[in-house]
Amino acid sequence: MRYLITGGAGFIGSHLSDALLARGDQVVCIDNFNDYYDPARKRRNIAQALANPGYTLVEADFRDADAMDRVFAHYRPQRVAHIGAMAGPRPSMQNPALYEDVNVRGTLTVLEMAARYQVDGLVLASTSSVYGLSPTPWSEESPTDRPLSYYAATKKAAEVLAYTAHRHYGIPMRIVRFFTVYGPRGRPDMTPHLFVDAMVAGKAITLFNGGIGVYRDWTYIADIVAGVIAALDMDAAFEIFNLGHSSPVQLIDFVRTLEDVTGLRARIVAQPLPPADPPVTFARIDKATQMLGFQPRMSLEEGLARFWEWYREEYGV
Repeated sequence: MRYLITGGAGFIGSHLSDALLARGDQVVCIDNFNDYYDPARKRRNIAQALANPGYTLVEADFRDADAMDRVFAHYRPQRVAHIGAMAGPRPSMQNPALYEDVNVRGTLTVLEMAARYQVDGLVLASTSSVYGLSPTPWSEESPTDRPLSYYAATKKAAEVLAYTAHRHYGIPMRIVRFFTVYGPRGRPDMTPHLFVDAMVAGKAITLFNGGIGVYRDWTYIADIVAGVIAALDMDAAFEIFNLGHSSPVQLIDFVRTLEDVTGLRARIVAQPLPPADPPVTFARIDKATQMLGFQPRMSLEEGLARFWEWYREEYGV
């Protein structure tokens, strides 16, 4: 099977590439190596994959319709994982036009190419942020029409576009909503990375509400990738799945676990929860379990230990 992965050099995309290559599939990676964070980090993410004869790297922007047309025409991917996006609820409030351009117009370009070249299936990466302040735990049927950030709004828009493309062009479509993904290669703007950076440097970390009453459904990268691959492999016309651990952890408890894993102490500064952040994320995963066989296996303690091991190697700590 030949897969095309957008954002394939990023955190989730690079892990997905590695997993597909490991089982003998071919992977075409699309990435524009933008400067949202150090592009050299992304190149290190794919260093091992580049040595695999089944792997092809194409440096392109998936918003570029001509470039994407050439890629689809030449490589003829059978299935597509649209992982690439501008990420982060809070940064989206400072640059909403960029988020709309990448996450909405860029997604439309990918969908149009998938229709033109009649791919066998497309998985669209979405986010738990679409649920906003809907009562938890969140199922796939929970309301998603009141997002708290432009990021969440653009991802919801991408979901709606995906349904329209499925309805008109018959593209088999699976949407996967990620819940607080963490692990090796995690982006430097993500919470585990930010906290460890500060702890290593002896600086204070910001905990919203002092970490009390704020819960996140931490989901390890390997569990997320297993869910994405199951969604890629299934034959369903249109489905939406939550991919989360389904066991929220209070933020102060997350920090204490991180202290235990690293042997470092955290200095905490409390601040109010930003309006773009919900107090709780909590996935119901019954549907993913039943239809995908999705079963998160990684404990937070072991997952953070693996992240810390990668961090120390990456930064020479």
